[in-house]
Amino acid sequence: MLAVDGQYLVGYLVLQEQREDWRETLSAHLTIHLPDYMVPAQWVRLEQMPLSPNGKLDRKALPKPDASLQARAYMAPQSALEQQIAAIWAEVLGVARVGLDDNFFELGGHSLLATQVVVRLREQLHAEFDVKSMFSTPTLADFSAYVAARQTNNSPVQDALAKSLEALKRLSAEDLDKLIS
Repeated sequence: MLAVDGQYLVGYLVLQEQREDWRETLSAHLTIHLPDYMVPAQWVRLEQMPLSPNGKLDRKALPKPDASLQARAYMAPQSALEQQIAAIWAEVLGVARVGLDDNFFELGGHSLLATQVVVRLREQLHAEFDVKSMFSTPTLADFSAYVAARQTNNSPVQDALAKSLEALKRLSAEDLDKLIS
């Protein structure tokens, strides 16, 4: 059973067998077979599904998801870049804090919110990122490393562009006309 709670998908399930890694296993399996937006961000395990007197699922009787049960041990962002990205994630997701091991999608993120994150990063860092990178590196630590690598790779190009622009600024209007023609 799936339910939408606020802005994220919650999966309710009854398990026959006890396994420690059931969340990871189930999420990994669904990620292979479903689009990312259809994979629940949170899971609620039940002893049995609540049923109405006529034997159908009683959706109103489903317990509210508790995000604290999904929480991982908090590891604070260290670098300035990690802190900057964590602040953007926290603002976009409407959460109090984001740790290095937190997963954007498990915190309630989806493709539209990922787009907002990428746009804000483009504005603040003046670098190009695509939304796909959020899906391939969903934890703060992994995404921050991806962004840092992209910034490192772009810096020689950005330096060359900055030098070219400075050279163009020094040209007179006459010189510019000569270059254009």
